[in-house]
Amino acid sequence: MISLYTWRTPNGRKVSIVLEELGVTYEVRPINLGKNEQFSPAFLAISPNNKIPAIVDDDAAGAPLSVFESGAILTYLAEKYGRFLPASGAARYKTLE
Repeated sequence: MISLYTWRTPNGRKVSIVLEELGVTYEVRPINLGKNEQFSPAFLAISPNNKIPAIVDDDAAGAPLSVFESGAILTYLAEKYGRFLPASGAARYKTLE
């Protein structure tokens, strides 16, 4: 299961859109920026830069994996599920742009 730590911001929504498009089961864990929840020790263990979004993938190879920063999360999800991002070549870099 993937846990998505997010709030109602454009970057926070990007990841949920991709998770929905992938049809992946996930759980939303709101991080209320107005209450400074991004500075809690529990969240900093997942996202040391205190930014949303972040995910924890309990089914990652070897052990649960936390990934933060929307671009890194989107790349991780695309590679894990083999969708939305070509494996190599010019098409990959055009997609990343």
